[in-house]
Amino acid sequence: MASESGFIPFHRADIGDEEVTAITDVLRSGWLTSGPRVREFETAFAEYVGARHAVAVNSATAALHLALEAAGVQEGDEVIVPTMTFAASAEVVLYLRAIPVLVDCDPHTLTMRAEDVERALTDRTRAVMPVHYGGHPCDLDPILDLATSRDLTVVEDAAHSLPTCYRGRRIGGIGDMTAFSFYATKTLTTGEGGMLTTNDEEYADRARLMSLHGISRNAWNRYAKEGSWRYDIIAPGFKYNMTDIAAALGLAQLHRVDAMSARRRGIAEAYDRGLRGLGAIELPARDPRNCHAWHLYVIRIRSEMLTIDRDRFIEELKERGVGTSVHFIPLHCHPYYRERFGFTADSYPNAGRAYERVISLPIFPSMTEADCAHVIDAVTGVTAMYLR
Repeated sequence: MASESGFIPFHRADIGDEEVTAITDVLRSGWLTSGPRVREFETAFAEYVGARHAVAVNSATAALHLALEAAGVQEGDEVIVPTMTFAASAEVVLYLRAIPVLVDCDPHTLTMRAEDVERALTDRTRAVMPVHYGGHPCDLDPILDLATSRDLTVVEDAAHSLPTCYRGRRIGGIGDMTAFSFYATKTLTTGEGGMLTTNDEEYADRARLMSLHGISRNAWNRYAKEGSWRYDIIAPGFKYNMTDIAAALGLAQLHRVDAMSARRRGIAEAYDRGLRGLGAIELPARDPRNCHAWHLYVIRIRSEMLTIDRDRFIEELKERGVGTSVHFIPLHCHPYYRERFGFTADSYPNAGRAYERVISLPIFPSMTEADCAHVIDAVTGVTAMYLR
């Protein structure tokens, strides 16, 4: 179990016999790259999230890039992106020589707000990219209404959000396009991988075309008996396709995703019970109208109540056998964005204040009750030792 070594890592992938068998079957089939398992995974995933189409790719970054390209984002266009996100959300805008326009986050949920989007709009705005932080959905309806009124494309960054529900609807079938991540730490993993979902056939067709060198449809099976060696290049595309090996792992994980999600939810509830009485610790936001994926369980320390800062708090937890992470260093704090766009640490105060206080605790399905108690005891012990 995770605690046998005395150290609980921030994450451990939940891989079982079903996943091993699925990958072994693919290896023995002789078809390793994009093929029938990818198509099966796309179909099953689209059905699961309630979307008409799904395009499997090699990362969420690829899915976001393909989505913006399919939406027609071009050089000089603007895409509104939250500063409280990972590098990929904004860098894909830059891939297209467009301009990422950063906005601050809600101080409680750390997600994008429609009012901040509206203030950032210009005549050059082409798309909006809400990020569902940690598995907690953005308040999408106001953003979608604003986008519809301005003829903007909404590309959801749902790297953290399988399975997340917003007002009874599963993330993946709501906005114009949605990008999921299957990186090693995510709620469903293919090692490296991602998925783009949409209800728009034209978006799906364009993303599928561009995901494999812009080669014509069905080129993936040109080496099979029923395929043909002939192919046509329709557009200068990218190399973003998923392999059958990864898709087999994804299919096995998808069969267990509800059970893994339930376990994450149980861990979050255990943390809630164990940490709720600590005045120096702020627990994650949640909305009873939605369901949280609990990709992350992010606490915030109330620095004014402690004699140590967040970084020292993390080191103290490590000494007590608990691995953590920080999500995220806001984009406006990174050298590239400061130097290119002139941001300062105070440019987006909500995100800046949150960054100084956030700590992501371990949360993964194979954690035991003893592991949860270990984490709770560590957080409680550090808080008690350094309380003002």
